[in-house]
Amino acid sequence: MLGKEVAEVLWRRVEIIGDIAILRKPVGVDLDLEVFRLIGAELIKRYPNIRSVWLAVTPVRGSHRTREYVHLAGEKRTITLYKEHGCVFKVDIAKVYVSPTLNYEHIRIAKSIRDGEEVLNMFAGAGLFSIIIAKHSRPRLVVSVDINPHAYELMVENVRLNRVEGVVIPVLGDAKDVAREHPGRFDRVLMPLPELAYEYFEYAVYALKSPGLIHVYDFITAEKKEEALKEARSKYLRRCNQLGVTASVKLSRIVRSVGPRYYQVVLDLYVEKFSQTSS
Repeated sequence: MLGKEVAEVLWRRVEIIGDIAILRKPVGVDLDLEVFRLIGAELIKRYPNIRSVWLAVTPVRGSHRTREYVHLAGEKRTITLYKEHGCVFKVDIAKVYVSPTLNYEHIRIAKSIRDGEEVLNMFAGAGLFSIIIAKHSRPRLVVSVDINPHAYELMVENVRLNRVEGVVIPVLGDAKDVAREHPGRFDRVLMPLPELAYEYFEYAVYALKSPGLIHVYDFITAEKKEEALKEARSKYLRRCNQLGVTASVKLSRIVRSVGPRYYQVVLDLYVEKFSQTSS
């Protein structure tokens, strides 16, 4: 049905979330929708754990970070239970962004949290990052903000499912506003939304204790991975200088390749403030 090369590209672009499989159209590959339906039916046939298959027809977009989908095969539903690092999450792929590609980052950060830390997650989604932190370390609290009401509702339910009430604090609203309400409060700030990371960075600094850690995720265009990391480090160290704070990069790594010469990068920034920043 498909050439070996095209089939390999398609398979690399399949995401499994709970019992839902998501296909994404490869760049430069033009296939009829019926071909994707055949692929979806084959996935259902081969893998009993997959109950529903969808095709993502748009990239992640908008302030709610959602994609549009076309149903390909199996049950016509977008809600599933997704498990990661011993936690279970109710998610709706049509209403909230979820990606297994942050699996390693979730546990990496969770295991670095010190006892009693206060953490701000500026873009919490359905609560995966925050809940995994609460289950694998002992923070005092994780204030978890999202502007998407559907994500907030799922987060509230997931907090209950994982029994982390009182530790993970769901907040519906704009992270800018939440940060403004808590100057210099948090030991650590998470920024797992590349599209808004740079715009919101000054608010992360504003809400951070001195010294403190910011984990910032951003998209960087570069010819090579090493150049992407160098550009990300320069971009945020320059921004720290503009904000009147000092920072050092404790870690920089490629989270994933998003497209040709386009990378998702994470920086762990150790930030010291000598006077309270304002916004």
